[in-house]
Amino acid sequence: TAVILIYATFPGLVVAERMGGELVEARLAACVNILPGMRSIYRWQGSTHNDEEVVAIIKTRKALAARVIGW
Repeated sequence: TAVILIYATFPGLVVAERMGGELVEARLAACVNILPGMRSIYRWQGSTHNDEEVVAIIKTRKALAARVIGW
């Protein structure tokens, strides 16, 4: 089966670590790389936001992608 990477952002390190650990423990991801310290500038609900976020790169199989995204 094909291997894919899912790029996800989280509001903080604790949340990203918890989610990554859950995905690996559930065998939905082989590995989750967590990159703290990202700054995101984006539009949301009519306002511009400038927030610190954490990036997670989730390594999984294509067949599991929908379950990972829905986690």
